[in-house]
Amino acid sequence: MAHSIVTDVCEGVADCVDACPVACIHEGPKKNKKGTDWYWIDFDVCIDCGICLQVCPVEGAILPEEKPDLQKTPV
Repeated sequence: MAHSIVTDVCEGVADCVDACPVACIHEGPKKNKKGTDWYWIDFDVCIDCGICLQVCPVEGAILPEEKPDLQKTPV
């Protein structure tokens, strides 16, 4: 099961992007509800390693489960 980025909590720090071993984290278009940049995880590529969760400094921005209702994914 993949991890999820709660896109309205994400602050666009991007530590997760550099740490991800499979490059499954991508920048979202525009800004989120907080007015910050945000990222999203491609569930099909994520290997559930948890590194993103470990390196993210924003509490509650990444969840250790697949939650598509909390993670906006650009179409």
